[in-house]
Amino acid sequence: MPDRVRIFDTTLRDGEQSPGINLSAKEKVEIGTQLAHLGVDIIEAGFPVNSPAEFDAVEAVAQSVKGPTIAALARMVPGDIDTAWGSIKDAQKTRIHTFIATSPIHLEKKLRMTPDEVMAAAIAGVTRAASYTPDVEFSAEDATRSDPDFLVKIYSAAIKAGATTCNVPDTVGYGLPYEYAELFRYLIAEVEGAGDVVWSTHTHDDLGVAVANALAGVRAGARQVEGAINGIGERAGNCSIEEVVMAIHTRGSSLGVSTGIDTKQIVRTSRLISMLTGYPVQPNKAIVGANAFAHEAGIHAHGVLMERTTYEIMDATSVGWESNRIVLGKHSGRHAFAKTLADLGYELTGESLDRAWARFRDLVDRKVSLTDADLVALVTDEISKVEDVYTLDSIQVAGGTHLSPTATVRVRHSGQVVEEAALGDGMVDAACSAIRRAVGLDARLISFNVGAVTGGTDALGEVSIGIQYEGNFHTGRAVATDIVEGSARAYLNAINRAISKSPVQKVQAP
Repeated sequence: MPDRVRIFDTTLRDGEQSPGINLSAKEKVEIGTQLAHLGVDIIEAGFPVNSPAEFDAVEAVAQSVKGPTIAALARMVPGDIDTAWGSIKDAQKTRIHTFIATSPIHLEKKLRMTPDEVMAAAIAGVTRAASYTPDVEFSAEDATRSDPDFLVKIYSAAIKAGATTCNVPDTVGYGLPYEYAELFRYLIAEVEGAGDVVWSTHTHDDLGVAVANALAGVRAGARQVEGAINGIGERAGNCSIEEVVMAIHTRGSSLGVSTGIDTKQIVRTSRLISMLTGYPVQPNKAIVGANAFAHEAGIHAHGVLMERTTYEIMDATSVGWESNRIVLGKHSGRHAFAKTLADLGYELTGESLDRAWARFRDLVDRKVSLTDADLVALVTDEISKVEDVYTLDSIQVAGGTHLSPTATVRVRHSGQVVEEAALGDGMVDAACSAIRRAVGLDARLISFNVGAVTGGTDALGEVSIGIQYEGNFHTGRAVATDIVEGSARAYLNAINRAISKSPVQKVQAP
């Protein structure tokens, strides 16, 4: 049997460090639940010392998500470690992930500590973490720019202090595959107790080789891979979990390893995370991009029609793309609607089901049929809602080649309806300007992304908007058949988010 590679998913921690992503506790639980369906071994739920809101979100994941080990990140600071344990102590399986920088530039410029001081802090931190849980991970931040001999000493000390997983982070995406593999071989050969722990990769994509580096680490003996779904993360992002998993799945005989991932859950997981974070997936993204299994060139199309494997090394259905779409229309009943959602993995009840059903009935009046992708977008839109301080009652827009774009909106707040109109550079701009007048808040539009959930001229449009309010960045999203309406709803969703929760201050970590 091939060796098992553990999948350590850090979408909720390192992935959320992407600029503009600020997941609520409810959204983190929803993603964590889907990651459990996917079959990841460890979920790094967050950095709980960051803020009370982050602590609550990590705690919610630990209490709600069953199956995977739930990890929390902590610096080598007693308060960090105590807080990390407090946030995950109710999980079925717990892990404290401790880290400290080890490269000369980090020691001199960031920590202002000597190697001996870093060594002492690492020993004390791992020892404290091990007093709470037997599952402790130690990371030497910026390992690929650290002195290998110092790494041997600090990993040896961490193992002696109680570390059970040793992570070798390429924190700044500096390493190349052959160098990364060489470092693993050296550490596994030289570190005292190396054979008693699991060695882990953690790679960033600054040079575009994060996945290649992770696979090189696996070839050199690593048996845990850390990364994020869709490759999200700070700067150029993390190693894409779905790419590593399918590389192992497709080339397992060559790599000699396997994972416990249910690959058919990959596309659904990617879609959920894209919608909740507001980060779209590029069409040519490996595995989960819209074009990953699409063929247009005549030669390719002909070859695939004759024999799929002429141009496809993976079966699209093996990662969750469906050859047969689930279609609901205006003749479908509430029971069929709820059953279809359940088959898609969404158990809605009570008011959530009532709202989703009302949205569905409204949409099928404007769209002939709804596919499973439309339904997932609709339900995810419902999941991501915050308590609405402002709601959109109606919107009317007008514009054309020789007519200035105008919008009139009716916004409801505390039982009162305010109507405002505005001009704009386009109908979307006019709609947002009218809403800004109606709510009386200076929420400046920073980013705007729109995409079609499915194909066709009647496709649902998915709109993600970023605003700046009181110096902080907030995102909003909505789905609708009309892009202007969707844009207005997304803009109002961002405003509701901005005034309903405090932003999380993010601390950079490996």
